[in-house]
Amino acid sequence: MTGALETFVHALIALGSVVLGLLASIGRLTRFAVTVLGRAVRPPWYPAQLLEQILVIGWFSLPVVGLTALFTGSALAQQIYIGGSRFNASSTVPAVTVIGIVRELGPVLGGLMVAGRVASAMAAELGTMRVTEQIDALTTLRTDPMRYLVVPRVLAAILVMPLLVLVSNVLGVMGGWLLATTRLGFNSAAYLNTTAQFLKADDVISSMVKAAVFGFFIALMGCFHGYNSSGGAAGVGRATTNAVVSAFILILLSNLIITVIVFGR
Repeated sequence: MTGALETFVHALIALGSVVLGLLASIGRLTRFAVTVLGRAVRPPWYPAQLLEQILVIGWFSLPVVGLTALFTGSALAQQIYIGGSRFNASSTVPAVTVIGIVRELGPVLGGLMVAGRVASAMAAELGTMRVTEQIDALTTLRTDPMRYLVVPRVLAAILVMPLLVLVSNVLGVMGGWLLATTRLGFNSAAYLNTTAQFLKADDVISSMVKAAVFGFFIALMGCFHGYNSSGGAAGVGRATTNAVVSAFILILLSNLIITVIVFGR
């Protein structure tokens, strides 16, 4: 009986340690985010760094985001056509494709692709700067590392992600249109007319809101894990992995929350 009680107590202690560690991590992340937002609204600002990050995050992410959306839109149209044919509802391909792309797949897949590319790069870059003491050198030179390194990345991600998702939505719908008109026998004008008819302003607005939120989380997680990394090369590797995983989780969680708020009524 005593042995069973001790095992139960040890299990509770282990569970409590995990919960306390999780709460401590959430607290550190929240404090980091508040600090970044506070620095972002007060000068000095570094426009050159901001423009550089806009180029790195936005322009260089266009190929992977565009190709992902194009292929996904085509595959989605094909699957909707196959499923709709079983119920004599294959004509719903344009409507379901545009709603699925704009509301969900465009923002989410675009966010995940950018997170895989950008969050990992930010974590690796800032992590390397941390372990090689370059961030400490900035402090010695009376330059705030948060303003110079973190704020431009976060602002750039928030600004460019809606544009990337807009491109993703357009190419996703175009991919469905291409496949439907070349392989499934749809009339081009009728397909585009149905697409425009079922696309609503709320769909586009929610997509842009999701994109901005995803951009914030992508840059935040990349910068947070990189900025706070330690332990040499192994620590940089852990920071990179943790940045991508946590960005993925926050993207999917925030997507669910926004979807329920906007379309749950």
